[in-house]
Amino acid sequence: MSTPSVLFVCLGNICRSPTAEAVFRQKAKEAGISVGIDSAGTHGYHIGNPPDKRSQAAGKAKGYDFTGISCRKVAASDFEKFDYVLAMDKSNFENLKKVSEPAYHEKIKLFLDFADSTYDEVPDPYYGGKKGFELVLELIEQASEGLIEDIKSKL
Repeated sequence: MSTPSVLFVCLGNICRSPTAEAVFRQKAKEAGISVGIDSAGTHGYHIGNPPDKRSQAAGKAKGYDFTGISCRKVAASDFEKFDYVLAMDKSNFENLKKVSEPAYHEKIKLFLDFADSTYDEVPDPYYGGKKGFELVLELIEQASEGLIEDIKSKL
């Protein structure tokens, strides 16, 4: 594998996937691996907007940097471009399979498949409170560690 690349995907690319992008960017740097990292949403509700302020507050409290991250919608070219297309939940996983060619389906996985967690999905914190954003951050940190190990095993 040349430089591996990861696309994190949630519904609107406003909370979970930009948090995953920020966290994974930092974790990959700490692990000393070069990885292409981006995030997107299956829907274009927030195109061009920065990540949700609550997501940024939870992430920044733990030292993560959201600089340069803005919302975008998944593009057909993403399936060819990225080695990992990681959905935050089963609904977005199914949406990604529907909009991609079958040849790319093996790249699409649930992000929490890389975590040792009782959760199998990263819950959407958008309509909840602060604790939801903190849980999302914790789950993303766990899955990021597992993803780094998976990438390292293929380098």
